[in-house]
Amino acid sequence: MGSVTIKPVGASERAAWEPLWQGYLAFYEAKVPDAATDTAWRRLHDPNEPMFVLGAYVDGELVGIVHYLFHRSMWTIGNYCYLQDLFVAEAARGRGLGRALIEAVYVRAREAGASRVYWLTREENATARALYDKLAERSGFIQYRKIF
Repeated sequence: MGSVTIKPVGASERAAWEPLWQGYLAFYEAKVPDAATDTAWRRLHDPNEPMFVLGAYVDGELVGIVHYLFHRSMWTIGNYCYLQDLFVAEAARGRGLGRALIEAVYVRAREAGASRVYWLTREENATARALYDKLAERSGFIQYRKIF
C-alpha cells in the first residue's frame, strides 16, 4: 500500500485538495458555488475559525480528506465535533484510510476537550455505513433542514 500519513492539509495544497472536494460533492450529487468553496478553504486555514482539514497521504500523495469543526452545545460543557465531510479517492479505497481519518478526528476532538464526534450520511450509503457502524453508534435521530 505504501507509506500512509494523516496530517493537516496545508494552505499551499489547494490544487491537491480540490479534486477530492469535488469528488465528494459529485458523490452526493451536490453543487457548491465557487465562492463558498473559496470561503471554506480560507476558513480551514484561519486560526480564528473552528474548522479544520486533515488529509490521508499515501507515499506523499493526498488521496483522502476529512473536514471537521467544533461547536458549542446546550447539553455538554465540552464542544461537539462535527465530522462534516469525508472522502477517499476511488483508487485508494479499501485500504483503511477512511477509518484512519475518522480516528485522527477522534484524537483531535479528545485533545480539544470535545464531548462527542458526530456525522451524517445518506441511508443508502451502505459501504460507508458498514465502516461507521464499527466506529460509532447510530443516534436514532432524523435530520430535518430548511435551505435558504
